[in-house]
Amino acid sequence: MKNKNFFSGMRLFYFTLLTGFLWTNLSYSQGKSIQILDKETAKPVSDVQFQYNSDSGFSDEDGIIEIVFSEGVSLFLSHLQYGKTEVKSNQVKTATETGTLKISFINKMLFPVTIINVHPDAVEKSYIEIPVQEKLEHDAGHLLEQFSAISTIRKSGSYGFDPVLRGFKYDQLNLVIDGSQTASAACPNRMDPASSQIPVNMISKVEVIKGPYSLRYGSAFGGTINFKSSSPTFTDSVEPVGRLGTSYESNGNIFRTEGVGGITGPAIDLKVFGSYSMGSDYTDGEGVEIPSGFNRLNWGGKLGFKLSEKQNIGLMVSNNRAKDVDFPSLPMDLRNDDTWLVNTNHTAWFYDKSITSVNTTIYYTKVNHLMDNFDKVIVPRTVDAETLAKTLNYGGRSEFRFDFNTGYLFSGIDYRYEMAEGDRTREMLIGPMKGKTLIDNVWQDAQIQRGGVFGEYHLEKSDFHLAVSGRLDYNKAVANDPAPAFLAEYPEMESSFLNPSLSAGGTKMINKKMSAGLWLGTAQRSPGIAERYINFFPIGLDPYEMVGNTQLEPETNNQGDLIFQYETLKTNFSVDLFTSFLRNYISSEIDPDLKPMMSTSPGVRRFINIDKALVTGFEIEWKQQLFRNIKHDLSVVYTYGEDQKLNEPLPEIPPLEIKYRLSGNFLKDKVLPEILFRQVLKQDRIATSYGETESPAFNVFDFRLSWLATQKITVTGGVENIFDTAYYEHLSRTVKDTSQRPIYSPGRSFYATLTFNFL
Repeated sequence: MKNKNFFSGMRLFYFTLLTGFLWTNLSYSQGKSIQILDKETAKPVSDVQFQYNSDSGFSDEDGIIEIVFSEGVSLFLSHLQYGKTEVKSNQVKTATETGTLKISFINKMLFPVTIINVHPDAVEKSYIEIPVQEKLEHDAGHLLEQFSAISTIRKSGSYGFDPVLRGFKYDQLNLVIDGSQTASAACPNRMDPASSQIPVNMISKVEVIKGPYSLRYGSAFGGTINFKSSSPTFTDSVEPVGRLGTSYESNGNIFRTEGVGGITGPAIDLKVFGSYSMGSDYTDGEGVEIPSGFNRLNWGGKLGFKLSEKQNIGLMVSNNRAKDVDFPSLPMDLRNDDTWLVNTNHTAWFYDKSITSVNTTIYYTKVNHLMDNFDKVIVPRTVDAETLAKTLNYGGRSEFRFDFNTGYLFSGIDYRYEMAEGDRTREMLIGPMKGKTLIDNVWQDAQIQRGGVFGEYHLEKSDFHLAVSGRLDYNKAVANDPAPAFLAEYPEMESSFLNPSLSAGGTKMINKKMSAGLWLGTAQRSPGIAERYINFFPIGLDPYEMVGNTQLEPETNNQGDLIFQYETLKTNFSVDLFTSFLRNYISSEIDPDLKPMMSTSPGVRRFINIDKALVTGFEIEWKQQLFRNIKHDLSVVYTYGEDQKLNEPLPEIPPLEIKYRLSGNFLKDKVLPEILFRQVLKQDRIATSYGETESPAFNVFDFRLSWLATQKITVTGGVENIFDTAYYEHLSRTVKDTSQRPIYSPGRSFYATLTFNFL
């Protein structure tokens, strides 16, 4: 299936991008900006519908609306979570003078989305916030484990955590920065997943959309993870800003530091950021030393510029460098990984027009990755091997927002180009091939181009919220440098598909305390580069070499979420029941007719489609304010996966997990203690055909204490794994040595952090 005119038609796409980027409205008016804030948390409230004189619209992501003040006129606000509010004229006048307006929280919309804020403030008042100390984290995959529904695949003790959401992983998850930019792992074994390339200290919010329900940011098959960078801050006068933090962990001698410095002014926000982390081997609960050394450096800058009261442009450049990272579960270690991320964006607002805003982003990402087995202890050593691989991504999106009397619409187009190339070099050390050097074409210079159009409509009533989302993608792939053995299997190296996706759902308030939501969606995903073109390389759960399949069909996820929530001022209880019926699910099977390239491999797996698979489960959350200064929350998460072709469980499905957190707030927000208990049950639903083994149950206790020394200085200390429990996660891979022992998590570890925050 070919379409030669589609990508020549990208001229229309680029013209639209250019139109969105150059769209201007420079006319001056007497409009005043008001930022709508939550009365309790002082956080911006987005998507508040407002009506003032003949002006109407919705607050933007930063909670900002713009009006022209008129004496004696009230401002009317409406929001499902905050109800309807009439703001009297005198209050409107005050709001225009102070620039802020606070509203009170009433009900919470039940949408299958979880948001955590990597907050710049030292005082944390919400369970969904992550304190500024977490900006020291060197791997965003580890940060994602804060979400109850996310686990991570661990191939190293301290680096390259690959997220798994409700059993979906790799290309089944859409991981983006600011809704657009992405990175592709250059390492065939995913030592460098996209999550490891995130500049954590410049991220303010992480949005996890569970399921195929919001399709604005790309093909959301199993879910979308959107890392939102900090928004520009403009001040009345030029002011210096900065932040500096450092931390140390005893087990593994992990040292981290990060900092931000810059200036803000009436029309400019310039920040330069950087972070450095390093660690060595740690010991697990049994006293066994786990190879986990790493070095990670990140640096860059972010510029925001206000063209006018209604237009901003921004630029962010980030460079991530990792070196000498131990991967005990893989045949090689990471030697060097060098990643550049560049994106630029333009936003324009039009409060007096049917088009409320236009947001355009263009990005570029390049990854250079080198791995080798030179430091591996191998007896007997038969081969010295190294792999140099590269990936390249570029693209962009342009999104328009339209506001109506009772709802709003997002609509736009996007484009993504992805390329991977690299060779494995093997120098034979023994046997009849001794002294010879072999070169294996790993990625075959493969590339995928995707172009899409999307729309998402929201209808809001006083007690009801409806959302309908859809997109249509064209996906075209080709390998420009096919290996002879691969070409013999697949003479046709090109494939292209048209992928439709659609979802609809709503939340209904049953009464002032209870609500129910139902969300249904179907999404189609074309195979990724590895699934189509990986060339005899061991990238799976077992040691079998994997070979791609250019004849794969797109897989389809038909999913439903049923959500119930009960909420009062002190209690929030929710239940989310989800089920995914998967068609043409992409998996793999052993092909006895194929011979592996490496003599150490037991055979070859070929990617295939499975007619039917099932993923289902539930998520329960309970949050409660016990006393004035003490609160707790409990979460229970379970996922069930079934390969309905083999009648066995799907591989790499995490077991049932329980988290309990008890936290306090004392001495006027200055002392913040916290105890975390985590229990994970035994996982005996395993895919034996993949060599998966059972994992035992375990429980772990952690403790943390934060002290707000001043409004700008915070000291935090704590103990992880208080009782020095010996345990490993079900998704942890096995060490490649004679022990074949899983990678156990660290034993008891003491840590301390110190942060100075002037942002």
